[in-house]
Amino acid sequence: MKSAESPQSETMRVTEALRNEIIEGHRRPGSRLVERNLATELGVSRVPIREALKKLASEGLVTNRPNTWSTVREFSPSDIADLNEVRTVFDVLSFELAAQRHTREGLARLEATMLRGRELADAGDVAGAHRCAAEFHAIVTELSGNELLGEIGALLDSRMRWQLSQHDDLAVVATEHAELFDAIARRDQALAGSLAGRHLGTSQEQHDKHSKRLAEAGTEGTQEAQVAQEPQAEPAAADPAADGVGPAAEDSVGTD
Repeated sequence: MKSAESPQSETMRVTEALRNEIIEGHRRPGSRLVERNLATELGVSRVPIREALKKLASEGLVTNRPNTWSTVREFSPSDIADLNEVRTVFDVLSFELAAQRHTREGLARLEATMLRGRELADAGDVAGAHRCAAEFHAIVTELSGNELLGEIGALLDSRMRWQLSQHDDLAVVATEHAELFDAIARRDQALAGSLAGRHLGTSQEQHDKHSKRLAEAGTEGTQEAQVAQEPQAEPAAADPAADGVGPAAEDSVGTD
């Protein structure tokens, strides 16, 4: 007989499920997260839902509103700018230290993740490639050997995963990760730091393109909906005279 799931593990499962749905875009920014509805959807009580929403709010993915429902966070341009400012320091330092301090075992894990990310990108597995990209960055932070960077990385993890999920050009990400891996493997700190800075610039470009594409798609959808809702003009009534059957037509017919 299967044992019942503990409250902690149930909350963790619900949190992970909602986190992935938000990061992968299945739950759109601004959409409502109603405890009652989520509990029914996921087959759990409202308690793990409530705890999961608190956790996701602390990670920056959810906005909790007192006495009402929560919503998926809508990242503003200012939010993105703040994140990029932090990543400018965090990413560069992490990659530089990883190049200096990595172990053989750690480098092997990083290479395996990089290669798997390339395979998933080539196969068109968007969600899988994004997860691999996030794992690649997490391993680099681990290889830095700096515990405080690890703590900061854990705090930024969900935001960074969300930002990585905005990348539509999977091939570009895979190529840059391969270049970053080579720099780390050669213990070239300067190159690793330089490439990390460039990689962050690519991330910003990818996010801007992704946002523009979604905005254009939304505009087109709105226009199509408006056209569909416009009342159709009634067809013009047929003119009996034009068909030669009305009184006017009868008057014009001569007698033999």
